[in-house]
Amino acid sequence: MSNLQAARKKPKPLLVADNIVKVFGTGAGEVQVLKGVHLDLLPGELTLLMGPSGSGKTTLLSILGCILRQTRGDLEIAGTKTNKLSAEAMADLRRNHVGFVFQSYNLFPTLTAMENVMLALDVRGRLPADAPQRTKAALDAVGLSHRINTYPAKLSGGEKQRVAIARALAGSPSVMLADEPTAALDSENGQSVMQLMSDVSKDHSRAVLCVTHDHRILKYADRIIRIEDGVISTDERPKEDAVARANMERLAAEGAH
Repeated sequence: MSNLQAARKKPKPLLVADNIVKVFGTGAGEVQVLKGVHLDLLPGELTLLMGPSGSGKTTLLSILGCILRQTRGDLEIAGTKTNKLSAEAMADLRRNHVGFVFQSYNLFPTLTAMENVMLALDVRGRLPADAPQRTKAALDAVGLSHRINTYPAKLSGGEKQRVAIARALAGSPSVMLADEPTAALDSENGQSVMQLMSDVSKDHSRAVLCVTHDHRILKYADRIIRIEDGVISTDERPKEDAVARANMERLAAEGAH
């Protein structure tokens, strides 16, 4: 395949962060948390963002989700550059193109699973006419069609996280961002949730990024990015690398005969 053909086959990123710098404080109290981060998220991929405490990953996640503004650098989501957007326009971009999944679920205890998911559609300013259908479809996609009228207190930890994923999915986001989605779950539920996140990422209209410390879920990743001291230290695609190694070994074996 030519370089031109390869370039044509590479999908366009749904999120591009270029030279992102974030500084907190001023003068003697200034702290530079991010020091020029370059990152893009491709559709159809589950990316894990890993790093020690204080590495800048939570700050980066907040910037990618349009919750926090960078000090310098460029951010583009679904073709929209954010640098010159007003606070209101940033909020619109976040509501329309970014879905969040949180460690602590953030479900309203007085609302059923269905009502919690519908709320994510309601906050856009006008509840769409097909909101009930979209909500049921999202809960069905995470395997909870039988729990739509159940309150959070009656749900297991894994089920609560599935409702949170359904809530993020209901808005058909271009980018899904998850902050330690397995941290509050036991191993079995954590594996189940990550399998679901992997399945969700295979929709080629969407990119998925999970911040995690959980090494048990590395096998689900299409891509693993590690951040240290505010910069990206490694960026790997283990599944592609494994295929490439297998092909090289096969060719080497064929050449030996």
